Amino acid sequence: MQNAHFTALNAKHSTLDRKIAAESQRPLPDQILIADLKKQKLRVKEELSR
Repeated sequence: MQNAHFTALNAKHSTLDRKIAAESQRPLPDQILIADLKKQKLRVKEELSR
């Protein structure tokens, strides 16, 4: 169970990382969206470190 949760969090972290990178590459990136994605990514990272 613990391993499945860890794997799911890693996948979510990677997905958020890709979304941030994709949004940053747009001609007019949405800074509010990027900030929100970074906050979500930080929450996942904190959960992974527990």
